Amino acid sequence: MKIATWNVNSIKARLPNVLEWLKEAQPDIACFQELKCVDEAFPLTEIEELGYNVAVHGQKTYNGVAILSKLPFDEVVKGLPGDDSDEQARYLEAVVSGEHGSLRVASIYLPNGNPVDQAAPLESPKYSYKLGWIDRLIEHTKELLTYEEALVLAGDYNVIASDTDVHNPQAWRGDALFRPQTAERFQTLNNLGLTNAFKACNAQPHLYSFWDYQAGAWQKDNGILIDHLLLSPQAADLLKTSQIDKHTRGWTKPSDHVPVWIELEI
Repeated sequence: MKIATWNVNSIKARLPNVLEWLKEAQPDIACFQELKCVDEAFPLTEIEELGYNVAVHGQKTYNGVAILSKLPFDEVVKGLPGDDSDEQARYLEAVVSGEHGSLRVASIYLPNGNPVDQAAPLESPKYSYKLGWIDRLIEHTKELLTYEEALVLAGDYNVIASDTDVHNPQAWRGDALFRPQTAERFQTLNNLGLTNAFKACNAQPHLYSFWDYQAGAWQKDNGILIDHLLLSPQAADLLKTSQIDKHTRGWTKPSDHVPVWIELEI
């Protein structure tokens, strides 16, 4: 089974590329982030024509996540538990059943967190929201792991986990993606017993999933690695490979992110 994650940076603007990639890559499950549309505006017909069932948790202009699956959904959960007042569409969870059991998949669009007041970072509203959101994800993941099933937490984590995940660490030191509090929480999440699929399959440093539109970042390969698929022990046991479809960044009107995918023996 091939499972992918991709921050498409507007499903409307990127639809031709999305359809081309789906036909080329043929993922069994695809998790999209940053749809920038409400549920009703999602291009359902075009996606369904390619053989996918679709679950969407959208939001006007901002955020939005989706899960595409060639298998029918047994269960769909919208929103990350832990804060009923949170209206941002950043988390979608679904369960599908295959020949060898069930698989739980989440599409995650973790908050960016910028701007950060360097003098008082924890008092910065967007950064405080980011850290609180990760804390909620950690608590929810603890519960999911008690199910002892194959689990894939896929998405744009907006976390630069180490110096080897960024072209110029010094340039990013004060950024919300690279602050020590961010890295510590991401490590806490991983330490629950999750496996970072791409890093488990690729030891080479400085492989990226995002290149900014500014300053020739793509042409200079000045990127960062912030898109990940984190696996429960049951899913990690099934991991065959993980790769990045870097070439899509060179397409016409590309997203600033590229797909990252895994293959599981399911």
